[in-house]
Amino acid sequence: MLGLEKKDFNLLMVVVALSLFAPLILNIFPKESAFAFFNGGYPDLMQRFAIFGIFAIGFNILFGLTGYLSFGHAAFLGVGSYAAVWMFKLLGYNVLPGLILSVVVAGLLSVVIGFVSLRRSGIYFSILTLAFAQMMYSIAYSDLFGRWLGITLTNGETGLQVYNNDPQILMGPDSSTVPHIFGLEMSSRLTLPVGPWEFVFPVGYYFCAIFLVISFYLSIRIFRSPFGLMLRAVKSNNQRMTYTGLNPRPYTLAAFIISGMYAGLAGGLLASMDPLAGAERMYWTESGAVVIMTVLGGVGTLIGPVLGAGTIKYMENIISKMNEKLLHEWFSFLPESLEKAMVWSASWFTGEGWHMTQGVVFMLVIIFLPGGLVQGSNKLFGRRKRKSTDDAATKQPAE
Repeated sequence: MLGLEKKDFNLLMVVVALSLFAPLILNIFPKESAFAFFNGGYPDLMQRFAIFGIFAIGFNILFGLTGYLSFGHAAFLGVGSYAAVWMFKLLGYNVLPGLILSVVVAGLLSVVIGFVSLRRSGIYFSILTLAFAQMMYSIAYSDLFGRWLGITLTNGETGLQVYNNDPQILMGPDSSTVPHIFGLEMSSRLTLPVGPWEFVFPVGYYFCAIFLVISFYLSIRIFRSPFGLMLRAVKSNNQRMTYTGLNPRPYTLAAFIISGMYAGLAGGLLASMDPLAGAERMYWTESGAVVIMTVLGGVGTLIGPVLGAGTIKYMENIISKMNEKLLHEWFSFLPESLEKAMVWSASWFTGEGWHMTQGVVFMLVIIFLPGGLVQGSNKLFGRRKRKSTDDAATKQPAE
């Protein structure tokens, strides 16, 4: 089925189901419930789940298969965003040409950065990629090339955006003035009546989810291909592979380029959500975020990066919105002194302190589940399976 083994096909169907039913799964709590605050099924957040899932899947192809840890992948994310916005400025708001340009430009940049950085391995490779990303951030923030050429390429610290006087040569008099897919606006919602029910489909989210499913399918094919096997050999013992007469650099460079193109696609989708590109998307914190997502979900696993990206983006958007007023409401049933103490303690880990919660979760996973969330789920289901097998064995009559 689709050229996949049964196990991989089932995993793909899990991702398809999660993507399709995300608006229902993430809105599990009733609106009147005290826990409705934890619902995350609104389009902007779900789009970020899908986009950063793509970003993490691509990063995992490099880091998970070859073991090369890049600290500069935010450069491709930012370049993808700038390329998409430039396409909006030149042609129009149709997102597909912008996404194509994002992937192409990110791929070309990854050829240059990968060719230089892959001359070293280990920590030296990581530092080189970080240096390149920071260089790209500085160039974008200062609009260095734009000043040399006499035009604005990145618009400096203000960020690149679309203006009314831009060419937009494919824009007709009745064309949409926001990102769209052949006239269907990314911010719109489709309502489909099915019998007595009405299903609402956020166009922007499902558009991103389609790319997530395709990206996940391609990653499975890469993982199971002879090319993926060669990348695992690079990770297992690069020196021994060289001694056999095989040159690992073309394989690692190809993995680096593919990973960069994934990041460029994610950057283009971010610009499709909001047609604005800024240098902050190239900053080192974005590169660190995708590392945390991948490690949290499970390095080298297929679905791990998707789970890690969803977890981090959920924490960032939900926990960061918790303020002292909300905490006082939650702890109002306690005596006043105890309520203030609980609010004071919780405020360190919520709102602007949500990074504290992220850090604690990340440390717990590294200490107790070094294989990430996927390892935890495998242990849980494996333990249940062993228990059910043991129970079945004890119930069998002795011969």
